[in-house]
Amino acid sequence: MSDFAPLLEAAVRTAAPLLLAAIGESVSERAGVLNIGLEGCIIAGAYAAFVAGGTIPLAGYGAAVAAGAAVGLLLVAFSVWRRLDQIIVGTALTMLALGITGTLFRARGDIAAAIGSTEPAVVIPLLSSLPLVGRALFAQPVTTYLAFALAPAVWWWLHRTHAGLALRAVGDSHEAATAAGIRVGLVQAGAVVFGSALGGLAGGTLVLAQAGSFAESMSAGRGFIAIAIVALGRWRMTGVALASLAFGTAMALQYVVQALGWRVRYELVLMIPYLATLAALGVFGRGTAPAMLGRRRETS
Repeated sequence: MSDFAPLLEAAVRTAAPLLLAAIGESVSERAGVLNIGLEGCIIAGAYAAFVAGGTIPLAGYGAAVAAGAAVGLLLVAFSVWRRLDQIIVGTALTMLALGITGTLFRARGDIAAAIGSTEPAVVIPLLSSLPLVGRALFAQPVTTYLAFALAPAVWWWLHRTHAGLALRAVGDSHEAATAAGIRVGLVQAGAVVFGSALGGLAGGTLVLAQAGSFAESMSAGRGFIAIAIVALGRWRMTGVALASLAFGTAMALQYVVQALGWRVRYELVLMIPYLATLAALGVFGRGTAPAMLGRRRETS
């Protein structure tokens, strides 16, 4: 049982950026916008955190949020206001972010290849001493606690506030929302920027709380996995949190396999979370998506 504790601890820590990105994507999709550019938000946030967070981690997180939001604003400009195809625009933004961050990183040469030590875990006395789950749940970086606290907070906001109900109404029917006096474009813009900012924070978490450095394309498909997590969780916060933990465990298995020294090709180990994504979507992926998800707004 003690051998399982490190895996559980790594799974929760690895799930945190996935959960942050998936929560943001849930809000965006609830408003009817499919943010395929989420991968770009994550890599932009990761690079911004790498540049700004070397000395002051809080500055790195702030820069990560700002970078993700900036990518989201571009999606808003083209997909919400200009009403262009969301998938094409999101794909282009992802490619743009990957290209820009890779170019800027190479332009830095060997300067500051690492930010130093990662963000230390915040250990909660007594609770962190519990067997098996103690360190997994109560000895994590601040952003991990934030991710798992955001899930119920966002659920409450979506279901218990007028603003949250308005956002869900926009995702269900643009025409009905407009007739009710809701400014559809403004609601969608706010949802996309919020979701993209959380995507940037997810990238910042990768750098500042986990890797301690930046590498080209280090987002490694996490944005697309987060989109799959939202569908797998059936657009419900409980499902999204559980699916994030499941995929966090799949990713943590990579490190366990390597640590145990099993004679398995490295490429096969890296495939674990992506194979898990396809398998889970094939078995559990059916659910009721917001009616207007991915559709261009026709009303003004």
